[in-house]
Amino acid sequence: MRSFLLALGLVAASCTAAEAPPYELVPGSVPLDKGPDGNSIILDAPDGLIVVDTGRHPEHSSKILAEARKRGRPVAAIVNTHWHLDHTTGNLDIRQVYPRAVVYGTNAVDGAIATYLKEGRDRADKALADPTTSPQDRSQILRDRYRVDHPETIRPTRPVFDSARMKIAGRNLDVHVAPFAATESDLWIYDRSEKLAVVGDLVVDIVPFMDTACPDGWLRALDEVERTPFVTLIPGHGPAMGRAEFSEWKRAFAQFVACGRSQTEKSACIAGWERGAARFIDDDHRQYVRQAADYYITTRLRPSPEEQERYCRPLKA
Repeated sequence: MRSFLLALGLVAASCTAAEAPPYELVPGSVPLDKGPDGNSIILDAPDGLIVVDTGRHPEHSSKILAEARKRGRPVAAIVNTHWHLDHTTGNLDIRQVYPRAVVYGTNAVDGAIATYLKEGRDRADKALADPTTSPQDRSQILRDRYRVDHPETIRPTRPVFDSARMKIAGRNLDVHVAPFAATESDLWIYDRSEKLAVVGDLVVDIVPFMDTACPDGWLRALDEVERTPFVTLIPGHGPAMGRAEFSEWKRAFAQFVACGRSQTEKSACIAGWERGAARFIDDDHRQYVRQAADYYITTRLRPSPEEQERYCRPLKA
């Protein structure tokens, strides 16, 4: 249920005036009354700019394009960490301006289009038929629905199947494929020269977005991230983290999964997440976190065995 991706407040990562970070973060910004934008990260490369994830709303895409114009460099490549629409909807906006931009991602989007996104489109049609749907919501629904109806707008033009050292727009990056994690197949990248990891929704500061999650694969992916000697980690939502913050979040995630699968009262598991991830949860979204955690325990950690396994195998129509 994507409703729990609709209300996440995000804060831009800060940096010291003395030394600018080796990336540009276009932070996701999601008011409580509309859908989210995931973080976008802009990297310089010999052939142009690399954009990791493109957000959802046109306002977010406009910020990416404004940065490219300011730098006077084209977007040469887009890397989608996963297919969720708050990370891929902006692909079309970017490619309309930079049609030669190569899109890297996994083919997991194909299964999602046939199943999860199709189900979402059916719900969207009902919302469009509802006269009480606001003009703002109607505009976003139509924007999302266009991507589902035209899957080439969110599919990779250069699919990535296996982890490898790759040259993207002339820049060497370690590209990792995490099977059956936050989605059927997530990408995350590591820049050895900058000791920078960009991990998409393998890390979401306020609460893990488990709508399409396979928890065991997700835990394995986090173990692999931890083995990487990064200094800075950019999550899919929220500000940059150091190693200590990442380890704290990872520990809270593992405890939440274990508790959610147990017979422990849901309220205790939710309270455990709030304690373990306390530094990442702002006061404005405390109630949101409780509702989301309750929902994920019910739908991903304690449903029928078949439903628990739904996202731990390829999605098929």
